[in-house]
Amino acid sequence: MSKPYLIGIDFGTLSGRCILVDARDGRELAESVYAYPHGVMDECLPCGTPLPPQFALQHPQDYLDVLSVTIPDVLQKAGAAPGEVAGLGFDFTACTWMPVDAQGLPLCFDARFAAEPHAYVKLWKHHASQPQADRINALAAERGEDWLPLYGGKISSEWALPKTLEVLEKAPAVFAATARFTEAADWLSRMLTGVETHSASFAGYKALWRAGVGYPSDDFFTALHPGLHGIVGTRLSETVYGMDRTAGVLSSAGAALTGLPAGTPLALPQIDGHAAMPALGIVGEGKLMMIMGTSSCHIINSRAEHTVPGICGYVRDGVVPGYATYEAGQAGVGDIFDWCVRYQVPGRDTEEAARRGVSIHQLLRERAMRLEPGQSGLLALDWLNGNRNPLMNADLSGLLLGLTLNTRPEEIYRAWIEATAYGTRLILENFERHGMRIGSITVGGGIAQKDEMAMQIYADVTGRDLHIAGTVQAAALGSAMYAGVAAGIFPDLSAAAGRLTRPSPRTYRPVPAHHAVYTRLYQEYRRLHDYFGCGENPVMLTLRKLSRG
Repeated sequence: MSKPYLIGIDFGTLSGRCILVDARDGRELAESVYAYPHGVMDECLPCGTPLPPQFALQHPQDYLDVLSVTIPDVLQKAGAAPGEVAGLGFDFTACTWMPVDAQGLPLCFDARFAAEPHAYVKLWKHHASQPQADRINALAAERGEDWLPLYGGKISSEWALPKTLEVLEKAPAVFAATARFTEAADWLSRMLTGVETHSASFAGYKALWRAGVGYPSDDFFTALHPGLHGIVGTRLSETVYGMDRTAGVLSSAGAALTGLPAGTPLALPQIDGHAAMPALGIVGEGKLMMIMGTSSCHIINSRAEHTVPGICGYVRDGVVPGYATYEAGQAGVGDIFDWCVRYQVPGRDTEEAARRGVSIHQLLRERAMRLEPGQSGLLALDWLNGNRNPLMNADLSGLLLGLTLNTRPEEIYRAWIEATAYGTRLILENFERHGMRIGSITVGGGIAQKDEMAMQIYADVTGRDLHIAGTVQAAALGSAMYAGVAAGIFPDLSAAAGRLTRPSPRTYRPVPAHHAVYTRLYQEYRRLHDYFGCGENPVMLTLRKLSRG
């Protein structure tokens, strides 16, 4: 094999993670992580312009810097030459939506729009466009749009069309200057190859595109807002490719950016959670993949097509050719645990963790592991970042019941973990209730690798065996597998997974006694879920109105 190496990059919420993989045996030879200098902009822009509530923006320069920093770094660490890299692949958060000009330059790079929030990248967890999502859902339901049931009957502020409509209504000058709205992943492909392509993975799951059909009709767009008339083929590209295609090869500009030779094959980008699927050895049906990080994704393949209410949708050939891949997820998981340690831990615990040289997470886990299920008397709703599935409502907020003067931080910490586990159980049951068979579950992501307590709680709550991924960087490894197919090293994704997937190092099995207690608590969680999440609950409505002024 004259070019034995593959590069996979995972563009996450806070950083980009790059790995160099040996295509002969799947060994991960080097890793490099680059934290985005601008991070998630949710308070102000770099120029100091304050941001409204529920904004979550990013700066596209950070993505370019990931390429220029991490690729040379992994090559240097492994002692590999750029010419030995057979292919490059990457994955991205979604929907991560941005406006660009006719040359593909982000509008936020234009001095005219440097202080305009709507000219920047809108991260997946940008929730300020929920009112636009609500109107889209109402109009689609009223018109009986045939695409709506495919997406669980409802879309959220996380998706492309609400964010686009928000720009049109809130920043018409930005909309007028936009030649193309694009996923950040597709924009990055264009920067690397000089050719504009759009991945069916992103367009299908987040922008209402369907193979053989395309986007919703212009009649629907025009009824939604006259300013959207003619958007398909202009500001929305119709050049959408399935995963059997590639993005192209690196141009001279792409070579200069990465340090790799011009002509290096580039795989079509994939959604971050989906890219992990082949890395976990899931290239067929009946096996569910769960990726646990800032948020969580629950993804499963099926040869047959099912209508599953309350999911993010499904796309045929969107992840694994020959299968429809169904996606659901939770908008807040790791984010909730981080929020808890930032705002719900007293100074004495912070001081103890510093004195012992451990993280606050580790300190709370040590204490929480001593608790039995139900011992704290706490029950929480895990909606601190809204509810992605099955309710598709970013306006929903969290709830913690059972607090007393004796409640301790570790009890609160464990209650939030349990709440996210209940949310996962609800999603799994929703899949199975609508015809999806779940034979096994494999879990990847940082939490799966680092948090034994959380994984045992998830096993106990769901009553299922959970197999841990054989790689820490599942999404990046999956991207490297797509790169191997794009480079012609492997004939298809199944062959790549067969060669490069690492075996699972551990399985968490439910403790029957714990599962019995958690099942009782889960029924109470369901009651809270239905009361506060279904319909227009007056309590939630009042709180929402007051918080918005």
